[in-house]
Amino acid sequence: MSGQDRRGEKTPWLDWAVRLQALAQAGLWYCRDDFDRERYAQIRDIAAQMLALSSDTPLETVRDLFCDETGYQTPKLDTRAAIFQGDKILLVRERDGLWSLPGGWVDVNLSVGESAVKEVREEAGLEARAEFLIAVQDRDRHNRPIYAHKVCKVFVLCTALGGAFQQNTETTASGYFGLDELPPLAEAKNTPEQVRMCFQARRAEHWTTLFD
Repeated sequence: MSGQDRRGEKTPWLDWAVRLQALAQAGLWYCRDDFDRERYAQIRDIAAQMLALSSDTPLETVRDLFCDETGYQTPKLDTRAAIFQGDKILLVRERDGLWSLPGGWVDVNLSVGESAVKEVREEAGLEARAEFLIAVQDRDRHNRPIYAHKVCKVFVLCTALGGAFQQNTETTASGYFGLDELPPLAEAKNTPEQVRMCFQARRAEHWTTLFD
């Protein structure tokens, strides 16, 4: 699948940059020849410059996101928790004023379910229980803008057990919204289609986890 440039047009350049980065990172990890390691480092830097140019992202930002890992390149995991009250879904307001399902990166010492519960506690002030997986999605196929790093988004249906919102460093408010009254969403994190998918999973008698 082709990425998108800063104008939102499909382009293979972002895909090429990501593939070059992955090859270079693997080379840096497995190669034992100092001269080849130097070449792989140069390839990774070129890939970062390609991404910065095509996405209009500062080069240092790209390097921080794109060139800070070792070992074989694998996607990052992002959880999004779907919690319902009646026929309304819980959303939290980010500091930029946009709304999202509670969520974030999966911590290295936690499972996917534990991370979803942790994010609900931190961003919405609620204790929760993870029930089942709604979907595992390749972020590039569903969300924009394209990131320098690959991300798998994991949507988890959760049940709220108690608690109340408290303002924190990440979110400024929380609320429950019907599907026909969604506020402006942080679509880099969750789109209206992804929120609709969560409603469908909750209403289904038997839900089969979606994945791509």
